[in-house]
Amino acid sequence: MRATVIHGPGDIRVEEVPDPVVRRPTDAVVRVVNACICGSDLWAYRGVASRVAGQRIGHEFLGVVEDVGREVTGFARGDFVLAPFVWSDGTCDHCREGLHTSCPNGGFWGEVGSDGGQGEAVRVPYADGTLVKLPEEAAGEEKLLPGLLALSDVMSTGHHAAVAARVRPGVTVAVVGDGAVGLCGVLAARRLGAGRIIALGRHEERIAIARRFGATDVVAERGEAAVEAVGELTGGQGAHAVLEAVGTEESMRTAISVARDGGAVGYVGVPHGGSAGVDIGRMFDRNIALAGGVAPARAYIPELLPDVLSGAIEPGLVFDRTVGLDGVPDGYRAMHDRTALKVRIAL
Repeated sequence: MRATVIHGPGDIRVEEVPDPVVRRPTDAVVRVVNACICGSDLWAYRGVASRVAGQRIGHEFLGVVEDVGREVTGFARGDFVLAPFVWSDGTCDHCREGLHTSCPNGGFWGEVGSDGGQGEAVRVPYADGTLVKLPEEAAGEEKLLPGLLALSDVMSTGHHAAVAARVRPGVTVAVVGDGAVGLCGVLAARRLGAGRIIALGRHEERIAIARRFGATDVVAERGEAAVEAVGELTGGQGAHAVLEAVGTEESMRTAISVARDGGAVGYVGVPHGGSAGVDIGRMFDRNIALAGGVAPARAYIPELLPDVLSGAIEPGLVFDRTVGLDGVPDGYRAMHDRTALKVRIAL
């Protein structure tokens, strides 16, 4: 089959690789229908995160089950399924508690020795604990596919930020970051009933999506200027809930600074600036809570799925470009150059 591999910074290729097969009785093989490129994939593309030359890449996909191992009970050939960005056994203490990302038998797509999501098919370990079955009729609804695909990572991650930040009806929310996760955080905050949502971002096309998702205010400034702007919008108090979706020292410092006393910050931006933006003393004095981390998408998908299927939320709007498998290298360049927000791959 053909799959996307990375050979080094800026070097993304689509190559012939061995077809996936069932290796263990708990495996399934899924033929990919849709996949996408994540902002976190760009850290490897830019050379910030190291990868082994020839390693697979991509961790978001949905598709059709082609084969299952003899111990798989929840899925059969022909089932339409969604895969969260981490596989998990579904039976350990962490999985039962809803923290599938800490499963001792789990892993991330694209790890050395595993298939990446950006290919024609994927071997899925622990299929029963990992995959989510989708309605059969949804496979033929092209309009639904982007929204379903978003549940694999960005919508679930935005929701995780909102939950970690304690978003609840009527509160004021600030969202730091206008990438796909930040925009889904806006959508998640609206879904949870936020009364006011302040989006921090400066890209016109992304802000248009933020407003469509429920942002009531926009702050284009950064750093101290952004803190001052949020202060002016909130009468000097700040936001009850702050969603941090970037992962830099500056973004974390901004997130903590725009939180009101007694507020909470939900952080989901993959850290790539150390922890210098976290001032524990300041947080202590102001009773600011900090929670978040890797989103347990498998725990959230069943809750979010009905709203995507009904059209109550449309997280698929974050995809602003669609390519075939041959177009994946160009998709990476487009996201790197910021000429695309998030690229969907249709196979």
